Amino acid sequence: MSIGIVACGALATHIAELAAQNALDITIYPLPPLLHNRPEKIAQEVDELLLQIKDSHSQCAVAYADCGTYGALDTVIKGHNVKRLGGNHCYDVFAGRAEIEKIMAENAGTYFLTDFLVKSFHRSVIVELGLDRYPHLRDDYFKNYSRLMWLAQSPTAELTQAALSAAQEIGLPLETTLVGYQGLREQLEVLISH
Repeated sequence: MSIGIVACGALATHIAELAAQNALDITIYPLPPLLHNRPEKIAQEVDELLLQIKDSHSQCAVAYADCGTYGALDTVIKGHNVKRLGGNHCYDVFAGRAEIEKIMAENAGTYFLTDFLVKSFHRSVIVELGLDRYPHLRDDYFKNYSRLMWLAQSPTAELTQAALSAAQEIGLPLETTLVGYQGLREQLEVLISH
């Protein structure tokens, strides 16, 4: 039985690694991670890709949380009778919804990063927000944040340096929480179960 997974590009590599480790028969169809900067487009992109791949697989699934679609993605999921990752965003997937709620209750001014966002921070955040051209806007964008929290899946010295650089670029102190892959692994198992 083959499974086709429409995946957020920010999760696709992680899912591929887990699939290889567990010899899962899945094909991953990644969408551009920068869709997160235009979440109103995610549901339509997922819908179109599911329509393209559904006849090629015995089962399909969606490796997105809600990701700022405010329920629009769930409408697509229901229409295709497939499953998606749980939670509001990938932070819930990696760290668990209860943990993210606890972190936000302690400090609502927390700006989160995953390994993917640490690696792509300059492109995904600085360039996309125009801060490379208008650095004076930094304080306007980040004035309501008091810390940057890296939810580390697989920290390395290189990623740690990149996270420190990201924190410095936006003027926030860095905190690191090791979350690993357990949350994603568990959600992937549910996603591909019958």
